Amino acid sequence: MARLLMLSSVILLSAYLTEQVHFLQPEYINKLNEEISTWEAGENFPPDTPIEYLKGLLGSHGVEAAAKGPFKTQDSNYNSLFHIPENFDARKKWKRCKTIGMILDQGNCGSCWAMGTSSAFSDRLCIATDGEFNELLSAEELTFCCFQCGYGCWGGYPIRAWEYFRTNGLVTGGSYDSQQGCLPYYVPPYLDEDVPTEMNHRCVEKCYGNTTIDFKEDHRYTSDAYFLKPDSIQEDVLVYGPVEASFKVYDDFYNYKSGVYIKSENASFLGGHAVKLIGWGVENETPYWLLVNSWNENWGDQGTFKIRRGTNECGIDKSMTAGVPVID
Repeated sequence: MARLLMLSSVILLSAYLTEQVHFLQPEYINKLNEEISTWEAGENFPPDTPIEYLKGLLGSHGVEAAAKGPFKTQDSNYNSLFHIPENFDARKKWKRCKTIGMILDQGNCGSCWAMGTSSAFSDRLCIATDGEFNELLSAEELTFCCFQCGYGCWGGYPIRAWEYFRTNGLVTGGSYDSQQGCLPYYVPPYLDEDVPTEMNHRCVEKCYGNTTIDFKEDHRYTSDAYFLKPDSIQEDVLVYGPVEASFKVYDDFYNYKSGVYIKSENASFLGGHAVKLIGWGVENETPYWLLVNSWNENWGDQGTFKIRRGTNECGIDKSMTAGVPVID
């Protein structure tokens, strides 16, 4: 009887472990590639990566939150646009702004909502100042000091981040261990499966990166915070630069390598994620959005991905936020 119970426990445990990471296994990826036609899957994470870590990367509570507004309804600066190009890449349009193509690493923390918004704000500030401002704004301050934004490493609301920029502002801050800017990101890259989920940090109101910077004076602001309707996304990007985009993540997405992502038929929903939208185009007759993720350069297409445009794939077309920087 004892042996039977032990055998049952082993079977249940191995079934649980298999279920944990079934979508990272080579068999799953091979089967996926037989089913999908617009994109290719491959290994981005070791097959034994814990499910808790994978789910912990998802921290956006902003998927289709646009239904509540506020929406940007009109903008006279859109009038300067003569047409919407079929293909657009903000990295090529604004080559001086190095932050646009920068691939961040959120580590073992669901701070994607802070990464997507703070990096888009950085890009927009660079564009608005014609390259005079050309560095990252602090995802660290946003993640751990914006208490109205959400729950730090356990997720947040992108629109509230833009509202924080409008009322509180945001200091500069580079990537982990960079010492760049006032408050560099203090969550290490995820390297070891034994590293626990990052605990929320104490909100620091003093520069510890470049200590010559004055914390109060270093804050940059936006004049507003808004959701974008699907028909004005491209115009807003062309005029002001990249925006934050939230979408629903299914288990097959973790294996994205190239092409235009469209959710596979049997994929399972895992949570909401925030990224940065930097462009669009058409690939093999499939319209797409071009986006920058924050899971480091080893994921996807060197840290970037494409997702189907115009059909609200995974809720993305109706889940974009932005704000316009204030220039002194």
